[in-house]
Amino acid sequence: MTLPLNQILSGDCLEILPTLPKGSVDLVFADPPYNLQLGGGLTRPDHSTVDGVDDAWDQFEDFKAYDDFCRAWLKECRRILKPDGAIWVIGSYHNVFRLGAILQDLGFWILNDVVWRKTNPMPNFRGRRLQNAHETLIWAARSKDSRPTFNYEALKAANEDVQMRSDWLFPICSGGERLKDSKGKKAHPTQKPEALLNRVLNVSSRPGDVVLDPFFGVGTTGAAAKRIGRNYIGIERETGYLKVAAERLKAVQPLDAEAIEILKPKREEARVPFATILEQGHVRAGATLYCPKGDRTARVRADGTLKAGDNEGSIHRVGAAVQHAPTCNGWTFWHVKERGKLVPLDHYRRRVRAELGLS
Repeated sequence: MTLPLNQILSGDCLEILPTLPKGSVDLVFADPPYNLQLGGGLTRPDHSTVDGVDDAWDQFEDFKAYDDFCRAWLKECRRILKPDGAIWVIGSYHNVFRLGAILQDLGFWILNDVVWRKTNPMPNFRGRRLQNAHETLIWAARSKDSRPTFNYEALKAANEDVQMRSDWLFPICSGGERLKDSKGKKAHPTQKPEALLNRVLNVSSRPGDVVLDPFFGVGTTGAAAKRIGRNYIGIERETGYLKVAAERLKAVQPLDAEAIEILKPKREEARVPFATILEQGHVRAGATLYCPKGDRTARVRADGTLKAGDNEGSIHRVGAAVQHAPTCNGWTFWHVKERGKLVPLDHYRRRVRAELGLS
């Protein structure tokens, strides 16, 4: 079967998912019914009515019915994921703990739980509990043996060279981003901000990947995917949402190929021995290398090894020895003095990759 790429499939996900080929999807993002179990209407202190989620699609007879439903669609999602595929599931305190247990029961391997902290959450009007100011996303690999995409270096670079944390701060969907129906009302009660989906896709997918959303709603996953060069497959049974999503996606303009490139992970870069740096003439035998502070030095020998006092060996081994550390990345520890400034060896390694067409 040919995958229905960049299409919205009309119907129930429990009926459509089994028709998709096994091992054909890179990533799943699922924003399922939360089973909010709302009893009666909710009013503000001024007696106005809160526009909550009271749609039929969010109502289940009991917890067992909800669990059976979630187990069914999650099982199908696992079937259609590639061996190294992954899934994101978002929920609230009403349902996320049940989803987590089912994911583990089915063989998924949980990688992280991410807290989406809302800058503008809805107040707790009744004042009987804490203001619910976050939702939780579970990121899980298809199995314990999977090697899912994780764009670590790109995320760190975009986060001021600091590791990306598992608490994310975004406002809820509002203002001009909030889609409205013909009557000016919210087109979908739980529309997620596109920035949240953009973060999810940047964390765990690459250009050209296939992203499936079994609860497509008004198309936030598709809009984010289309904009940054991913393929999407959406499944939605509510005709009103289908129409809004289709119109939304028509208006999305994809970024160009250069704009969607991802910083290449260091582990995928071509290996360049230190000896090659010498052979290309960027560092010469007999040169002195310096630590970042300049107070520890080593001498480069003609065979590509270093000597620092009684320590000799590779750039990594000697770097570890002079620091009395178990390990060391010699490429970033050792520097060459160039025009009065210390330049890390890694600078020359990158230059050699470019010269030899290895980048």
